[in-house]
Amino acid sequence: MVTAKNKSKRSSDILKFTIWVAVIVLLNVLAAGFFFRLDLTEDKRYTIAPVTKQLLGNLQNEVVVDVYLAGDFPAGFKRLQQSVRETLDEFRIYSGGNLRYNFINPNEIADEKQRNEFYTSLAQKGIIPTNLKATEDGKQVERLVFPGAVVKYNGKETAVNLLKGNLAAPPDERLNQSVEGLEYELATAIRKVAFPADKVIGYITGQGELEMQQVTDLLGSLQEFYRVARGELSEIPTLEGLDLIIVAKPTEQFTEADKYKIDQFIMNGGKAVFFVDALNVNMDSVGGGGMFAMPYNLNLDDLFFRYGLRLNPTLIMDLNSGFIPMVTGYLGDQPQTEMINWRFYPLLNNFSEHPITRNLDAVYARFVGTIDTVKAEGVRKTPLIYTSPYSRILEPPVPVTLEEARMEVKPEQFQAGPQAVGYLLEGKFTSLFRNRRPPQGVQDQQVKEQGVESKIAVFSDGDLVRNEVNPRTGQAYELGFDRYNNITFSNKELALNTIHYLLDAEGLINVRSKEIQLRPLDKVRVQEEKTYWQLLNLVAPIVLLGLFGVARYYVRKRKYERF
Repeated sequence: MVTAKNKSKRSSDILKFTIWVAVIVLLNVLAAGFFFRLDLTEDKRYTIAPVTKQLLGNLQNEVVVDVYLAGDFPAGFKRLQQSVRETLDEFRIYSGGNLRYNFINPNEIADEKQRNEFYTSLAQKGIIPTNLKATEDGKQVERLVFPGAVVKYNGKETAVNLLKGNLAAPPDERLNQSVEGLEYELATAIRKVAFPADKVIGYITGQGELEMQQVTDLLGSLQEFYRVARGELSEIPTLEGLDLIIVAKPTEQFTEADKYKIDQFIMNGGKAVFFVDALNVNMDSVGGGGMFAMPYNLNLDDLFFRYGLRLNPTLIMDLNSGFIPMVTGYLGDQPQTEMINWRFYPLLNNFSEHPITRNLDAVYARFVGTIDTVKAEGVRKTPLIYTSPYSRILEPPVPVTLEEARMEVKPEQFQAGPQAVGYLLEGKFTSLFRNRRPPQGVQDQQVKEQGVESKIAVFSDGDLVRNEVNPRTGQAYELGFDRYNNITFSNKELALNTIHYLLDAEGLINVRSKEIQLRPLDKVRVQEEKTYWQLLNLVAPIVLLGLFGVARYYVRKRKYERF
């Protein structure tokens, strides 16, 4: 018999249930309008930088990313593959649905001719293949892998190499460096194709700088991000309208008017990159019998000194250096050529922990000098790149002959330690023309004596951004490519990173500072304790489940046997 009390309780229960359902529905509706994600990892590996979120949120149309990392890979590449997928999933969320990605396996194409044609098309786009060695069914196999992607937007596309990092690092560490750089590489590619260039770079000429053919690769790469202009400094009234200037290996003297234009450009917030040799060394003269390296008279010493640097008239030799071809003998009338270590060409693989140089591969330098810092109020000085610890500093006049390459190395002479050859200067610079009249012939007669916040970078190697030219075809090689050893160094990446940092008001380049801790297992301990952990993970759950079942059976038996 149903009593009034029972009816009342049932009505109360239904009301409570209805209220709870309504609260849950309301919370879901409210939560749909507020998006948030929590990254509980210690190194915040799934956290997207605010500048990247802003970039993705400003997309007007759909970005399509084709990733050529589909397939079954060993653990290291599998991690890279999964990290790319996770990063793009985050990108898709913050883009408001304006990003779509596809994973493609180039090796799945059955027809060999079509597959090779597809391989060629990827290489032409700039996706460099790598031979991946792995063990399958107890056998060593090699597989061609294309660790890259193509980002497409409104008919434009650009390639992204996803396997980055320092080649000198162990494979696991290099893959981890690649994972650390994924957000920056993909975000930079999206910015390149989706957003128009709004900054202007000026390549300065008129003082014997590198010719256009010698910097064609660098300027061509910069045109993908910025507008690039070229002009002779003496013919330009002011540098107004430019955001950054590049001075690459000047060999002739700057006039006071030229320096005034550069100085006032920096005082007004302009950015500048200098690639300058302190000593005059010509490899053609070296090959022709040798020469003495003597200081240039560029008339830039006082400008750099006022900004906080001194380019020393020195030459560095380094045991960690590149190779050049040399004739070592004759077989009949045919010269025999060998690659000989040339210690005037340091391989720079020692970097500071700065976004410009983080996880950078080796940089190829030629006839590089030392840099000292001097006091400059309001200027922060950051060394970017060093020689190896096994360096030697030579004072002019420095005899430079090919015979030096044949001489026996004396290690005691190479104890100068790491030498900084590149600096970043940031802050409010003081004008060289403070308390001075403007030089004759300049348009702007009002000297700005104290600058606004700005940045400049100085490297003591004018050839750092010089690309080689094919002597037969006249075509420029990629910047950093060593045609004798068929190796591409990171000269272009260093130059681009530096310019991106100087011009990046939003701070996208700082995403390169992302650090993910690599926590490898102890391989010896894994091998020794393999059986123990396998038994623990396979047998222990079954034993615990059995014990739980037995305990539950006896509890229920004791509870209900009295009935």
